[in-house]
Amino acid sequence: MLERSLSKNSIAAYTTDVEKLASYANSKIDAGPLTVTQEDAEQFLGFLHEIGISARSQARILSGLKAFYKYLILEGIIKQSPLELIEGPRLGKKLPIVLHKDEIDAMIDTIDLSHPQGHRNKAIIEVLYACGLRVTELITLKLSNFYDDLGYVQVIGKNNKERVIPIAEYSIDVVRQYTENERKQIDVKPDNTDFVFLNRRGKALSRVMIFNIVKQLAKDAGITKVVSPHTFRHSFATHLVEGGADLRAVQQMLGHESILTTELYTHLDTEYLRYTLEQYLPTIKNQEMQGQLH
Repeated sequence: MLERSLSKNSIAAYTTDVEKLASYANSKIDAGPLTVTQEDAEQFLGFLHEIGISARSQARILSGLKAFYKYLILEGIIKQSPLELIEGPRLGKKLPIVLHKDEIDAMIDTIDLSHPQGHRNKAIIEVLYACGLRVTELITLKLSNFYDDLGYVQVIGKNNKERVIPIAEYSIDVVRQYTENERKQIDVKPDNTDFVFLNRRGKALSRVMIFNIVKQLAKDAGITKVVSPHTFRHSFATHLVEGGADLRAVQQMLGHESILTTELYTHLDTEYLRYTLEQYLPTIKNQEMQGQLH
């Protein structure tokens, strides 16, 4: 996995997938990962479905396990993968969840700025949306890479690739409110002095903490959508495309390897409108059915 330059999070996810199979093999079929058969693997996938693991998560787990057995073959530990002929569940096309600007504003409005972490949390939401950052990029954002006088931030993305993202003056002001006030009241721990966002103990925030902050703000704002930090990245890209931004520019700001990944948002623009129409105007569908009856 290290040879593939995977992130620590990806390695942890693959390790967890193998542990899931090992636990199932030991407890359910009295076998180990090295003696699992194709039938055993199929039963394991059926087990994942029974306990409510989504099709998308099943597909990810299967992908991780196939990589694991491919490694075992390359190392000469086994001769054939028990997953070689197993296909993953069919995945329907799923539109990313996108927040409207007023929903983002509603989340920000619920923040109590008198709270010790109020301005920090506001800055977190502002930067997630204004720069379209991944959560790992946010928690590793450095003060030394925040060029507020020039209006851009330098981000370390996937595979340690750097990119530069412009940031609006208003968003810069929000971050300044935090860094020049709340952050200065924190006893910053060694090796954490350059991180923008810190917890109250002076250490860099974790991914889990960002997820919890976002989840709580969405709940406080009465938003029923499933909102995660990545939702702001989808919203950032979608709003840019809707506004007519050049697709290549959006690709650069998102840090996408391929323009094909960014092109999702050109389809999302029209498909999301269709989705919204069907969700909130079901009478149109009813009228169509009534017309067919007449």
